[in-house]
Amino acid sequence: MPYRFDRIDPRQTAMVVVDMQNDFVADGAKLQSRQARDMVGKLAETLRFCREQGIRVLYTAHVHRDDGCDMGLFRDLYGPIADHSSLVDGTKGADIYPELAPAPGEHVIKKHRYSGFYGTDLDIILREWGIRNVVISGTTTENCCHATARDAMFHNYKVAFLADATGTFDYPDVGWGAMSAAEVHKATLTILAFSTAHVMNVDEFRSLVAKGRG
Repeated sequence: MPYRFDRIDPRQTAMVVVDMQNDFVADGAKLQSRQARDMVGKLAETLRFCREQGIRVLYTAHVHRDDGCDMGLFRDLYGPIADHSSLVDGTKGADIYPELAPAPGEHVIKKHRYSGFYGTDLDIILREWGIRNVVISGTTTENCCHATARDAMFHNYKVAFLADATGTFDYPDVGWGAMSAAEVHKATLTILAFSTAHVMNVDEFRSLVAKGRG
């Protein structure tokens, strides 16, 4: 059976907020995830709860340099990355969405691939803090959140994946049929729940933290 938390100790837990940037969240953004925009309020409330409980909060931001030297195959996958209109490091679009802005002293891990662990110092920071449990929130469910959760598990962190504080976008048909955001989200949660993480909603997360405070 997949592993599950019976409690979550705040002292050994970090919340990773994945890519909740203007270019993914703000209305009018070329790469907007509507599901991510719709859960901003719930995530903001969850972050307040984490800070009150002493849970560390970190952010990731998917960015590329303006000369494109770190794009790799993203140049071929996403037009707004290729034409430098989205996710350019140092621009407003690459900043964390204002309602979710980091508190003083919280770190933003800049990354150039889906996973927050790939080519970054995220693992170094988590180990320095004595973290054993990683909570995943943000966007997109199936790409950056999924990849970060998988890499966390590969690094032997237990993963809590927040079903109602992650989100994605509708997928067009590129040869295998279209999928709605709801379908993509549900399929990813099902896969993660079996293979990678304890998938839970925010209310369950809060309850498990309350049990782990002793």
